[in-house]
Amino acid sequence: MATTTLEDVTATTRRPVQAARRRRRPVITWVGPVVVFIGFIGLWYALAAYYASRGLPYFVPYPHQVLAVLTDPEELQTLGTALLHSTEVAMTGLAFAIVLGTAWAVIMSQAAWVERSLFPYAVVLQCIPILALVPLIGILFGYNFQARVIVTILIALFPMVSMTLFGLQSVAKQQRELFQLQGVSRVTMLRKLQFPAALPSIFVGLRTSAGLAVVGAVVGDQFFQRGNPGLGVLIQVYASRLQGPQLYAAILVASLLGVAVFVVFGWLGRLVVGRWYDFT
Repeated sequence: MATTTLEDVTATTRRPVQAARRRRRPVITWVGPVVVFIGFIGLWYALAAYYASRGLPYFVPYPHQVLAVLTDPEELQTLGTALLHSTEVAMTGLAFAIVLGTAWAVIMSQAAWVERSLFPYAVVLQCIPILALVPLIGILFGYNFQARVIVTILIALFPMVSMTLFGLQSVAKQQRELFQLQGVSRVTMLRKLQFPAALPSIFVGLRTSAGLAVVGAVVGDQFFQRGNPGLGVLIQVYASRLQGPQLYAAILVASLLGVAVFVVFGWLGRLVVGRWYDFT
């Protein structure tokens, strides 16, 4: 005759509780964002009604007016073309920022005096207002695609440098000393110890830089308006013409591009390092 132990009773009573928690978790996941979204739309309508009552409807258009712009084929084609140009600038600048930032961090990780010599310049580069560099960038590189990419690099570079350096230096001292006792080269230590340990930090920096690259593309587009116009030029044109719904639609498309890039690189980070690290 089988006997029932206290552990069996505890496990039996625990299973329904765990199942209930698993059922509640998906509900909590989507209910919160939906409630916030409804509140945001309600606030938007209230602001639009306020400005419409003051005779300034182009300041804050109604959400359904913005939606009408996003569903209009002609307007959608204009926004789509500008979106492609801004995406091209953002991804090109991000690629350069990844390469330059990673190389910069690797060089600084080799010795403390190298880090002390180079890292202050990364901070200075991050702190310089882009507006102060615009005339110089325009004179040196023109006012076309190259200038927009450079602005994107300047805005997106620092997170890659700082987070990659942090990851490379986060290796445990015991592990580093073990590799040194084996007489391995610096390249082998980077490849087999430091880079695997730094992957979570690298992808955090990559995700941050990806979002900033979109900002850099839009900002650079507003400063350098020659060549193929992107979302930045479109935003300025709509603002100068007081086309409120079109302006908000362009801003919304730029925001969605930033969110999409952020989500894609977050997914890529979970795909690469999620097996060993809880990448959120």
